[in-house]
Amino acid sequence: MANAGKAPALIGNDETATNPRGIPYAPFVDKVEDYVTTRDEVEPTLRSFQEMISKYQFMEMNLQRRMAGLKDKIPEIQKTLDTVRFLKLRKDETEPIETTFELNETLYSRANVPATDEVYIWLGANVMLSYPIDESEALLSSKLATAQTSLSHCEEDLDFLREQITTMEVATARVYNWEVVQKRKDKSGEAGSKDSSDKTESLRD
Repeated sequence: MANAGKAPALIGNDETATNPRGIPYAPFVDKVEDYVTTRDEVEPTLRSFQEMISKYQFMEMNLQRRMAGLKDKIPEIQKTLDTVRFLKLRKDETEPIETTFELNETLYSRANVPATDEVYIWLGANVMLSYPIDESEALLSSKLATAQTSLSHCEEDLDFLREQITTMEVATARVYNWEVVQKRKDKSGEAGSKDSSDKTESLRD
């Protein structure tokens, strides 16, 4: 493998520089000689680079799944918050609100909703709690802001990961090309040695 001190910084190393969410920067290979000095070190170095690419791709896939979940969740929170704000505006009304609500994906029912100063909110894991309407608005506003911030961070991290994957692919190509050049040099050296040997034999004859 590459000499000690020349190996690329692996993902998870505490000394590796990271983005704000702790994702490490990929090493930028400016001089291949900083990573490999002989052809024997090329294969282990390329394996190390490929391992880093695989880890970045794994994180990218997880972020994409998380983003998909957030994109489904945010409209639901917004819709619930809008409903709470509507109920808050009408909490002093005497006439009930006639509305249609969803029982499941294809079944709806009509209902008369009286003025209220509390609502029930699903918290997940089959848990529903009653909240005063002002507290429910604050809770939902906070959840919406948190989800939107998380989505923004996911988008930033995805862009960051794609940059790191590109950096590692470029590094891989540079090391591979360096090996190709070294192979040509070695072949040229062998050919030169053979020609010199043949000339020496001719002179002796």
